[in-house]
Amino acid sequence: MVSRVRVWLNRTYAENVFFMDQLRRNPSDRAVEIHATHGDPDSPVLAAADTAELEPEGLSPAAYVEYALDQCTRRGIDVFVPRLHQAAVVAHRAEFAAAGTALLAPPPEAVAVFHDKVIAYEAVQAIGVPVPPWWRVRSADELLTAVEALEAGGHKACFKPASGAGGVGFRVITRSPFSLAQLEGFPSPYVPLDLVLEAVHRAAEPVDWLVMPRLEQPEVSVDCLTGPDNRIRLAVGRTKNGRRRGFTLDERWLEPARRIAEGFGLHYLSNIQFRMYGDRPVLMDVNTRPAGGLHQLSLCGVNAPWAAVQLALGEDPGEVVPPFLGQDYTVVSGPRPLRPVSAPQLRPEAAQPLLPAVPAQVGAATGAEPQEQEQAQALPL
Repeated sequence: MVSRVRVWLNRTYAENVFFMDQLRRNPSDRAVEIHATHGDPDSPVLAAADTAELEPEGLSPAAYVEYALDQCTRRGIDVFVPRLHQAAVVAHRAEFAAAGTALLAPPPEAVAVFHDKVIAYEAVQAIGVPVPPWWRVRSADELLTAVEALEAGGHKACFKPASGAGGVGFRVITRSPFSLAQLEGFPSPYVPLDLVLEAVHRAAEPVDWLVMPRLEQPEVSVDCLTGPDNRIRLAVGRTKNGRRRGFTLDERWLEPARRIAEGFGLHYLSNIQFRMYGDRPVLMDVNTRPAGGLHQLSLCGVNAPWAAVQLALGEDPGEVVPPFLGQDYTVVSGPRPLRPVSAPQLRPEAAQPLLPAVPAQVGAATGAEPQEQEQAQALPL
């Protein structure tokens, strides 16, 4: 009899409820139990898990590793998918292995390269992957120099933190003065240059930003599955052009993604993003974790989360080829169950496990969580 697999996701995006769904609906028909931890008691991943706990706040990376090792030992975790403190966790892979837990994450060297976007751009340039022009800025004067250089070339300038995930901190520079136009409609990523310069001047500490041209659509996120032998098992591009989403196997996007995933040892699941600079694709970002939209590959007949878990367990799924490419689709928010009540006694101070198995038939939340990636389902157009 094949034993069940116990998988832990720590403080992950709301959208990964679909990652969990796919693990349970795996084509091997293997029993999967999911443990989830989070800092937010109303995260839908806690309600979707078989067992769940609130994470203690304020732990240093080293203390979090100790907490994680204890979770793996107490909960009998077979595969741990770390998002929070990934770099610290993967540096202790041998200790997790001794506890019987496989880490579904790249080795520490690969995580370190892509933690800092400047280091990442320099590294991928060295292996021939094109990147956009960029400046690292720490002061108002450096920011102004970079913006003027980009504008002289006919580009809009944008900036984002040199380290960080997703679109957090991304802004586009405009020369238009602040006016009521910025206060109408929905919030915009555009910020007036004079206000940004003033804020940087007043800041108590230097900023650490990457300034580059605003890149054009389409945006293509290539989901990769790479084995510990540095060989790609799966590479599929998800395209985004406005609201319209789709899939691609075009080598313009897949070839540089493979080169990065295999060249830097991005083991297991990674997500490599490209956009257009003029008439050619350039690298935008590299995520050393599963993308929030990874579940959308199910529209191509692919269960990437389960293939990754198989790899982590030493059960090589072989090359994973989509049997077809799904039709174009869009992404919409939808309700997901939450645990019944947010009670003060369920905060991290509680001494006992906070959330045992949670029934699926509980109250539902509507819409996406603003502090996390959108909790979204893919619908055909």
